[in-house]
Amino acid sequence: MVRKRYANLNGTSNLNTTKDLFKWQNERRKKKKDLSYSVPQSMNKQIDYLQLNRKDSTITWIGHSSFFIQQNGLNIITDIVWAKRMGFDIRLSEPGLTSDQLPEIDVVLISHSHYDHLDIPSLKKLKGSPIYLVPIGLKNVFTRKKLLPVEEFSWWEKTTIQDITFTFVPAQHWTKRTLTDTNTSHWGGWIIEGMENTIYFAGDSGYFEGFKNIGKHRAIDYALIPIGAYEPEWFMSSQHINPEEAVKVFLDVRAKYFIPMHYGAFRLADDTPKEAVDRLMKAWEKEKLDPSSLIMLSLGETLKI
Repeated sequence: MVRKRYANLNGTSNLNTTKDLFKWQNERRKKKKDLSYSVPQSMNKQIDYLQLNRKDSTITWIGHSSFFIQQNGLNIITDIVWAKRMGFDIRLSEPGLTSDQLPEIDVVLISHSHYDHLDIPSLKKLKGSPIYLVPIGLKNVFTRKKLLPVEEFSWWEKTTIQDITFTFVPAQHWTKRTLTDTNTSHWGGWIIEGMENTIYFAGDSGYFEGFKNIGKHRAIDYALIPIGAYEPEWFMSSQHINPEEAVKVFLDVRAKYFIPMHYGAFRLADDTPKEAVDRLMKAWEKEKLDPSSLIMLSLGETLKI
């Protein structure tokens, strides 16, 4: 049986050749990077509050692309990964919250199948009996692992749970977990529309014109946008945005606030967490954007929205 393979909107392929990979690894060996900077942990983690809260809307950054979100009385988590390492590399910073510090989860959102976004052991640590919302092509993986109930979505498909609408939206990326499953599941971001706030979780993406379309379709309050894993850009640009492009994405989707993610936890590329943050700050200043619209969360920090 031929398995369906998914593609990007503009046909962009993110599959670099083996020659490209060796070229990158040769470049990497010649670089000297300062990894002494670590994303700070919050000094005021509101664990007891989060355990009991079913009223206020909140966003808490756990690390990388993992967020704990509370909206309309629902406890939502995105791309949860508590793994201590990714491949051969040890995690650069500890997660902001552990599984024991979280309440029962109602909804789990998955952006795509890469291991830094979909970690089965982490999902099995979650408390409660959540529903898993996943890209099309991933349902069988969750069924085999007995992570149920699970619903899968194509781009722009949506569902409503307890007055919150979850819409799966396009990104420019790719997927692979084994030697034979390249692009057999899709990739994308999620829009979480509550009664008071709309949150856009961008997932993982290279820059593409589809961000403008997302901005036209939804009025977004908070945009959670990746800023890391972009170097070398000749290798990474089709699949990961750099900090300057992240600012462009923020403007494209017309959000009110920008919360950076996808940096500081795993060494997926050659850039460092400090380089990503510094370039973001410079790009923000260059565009003369309101400093209060850029929200740099510490690990485990809770933003009440």
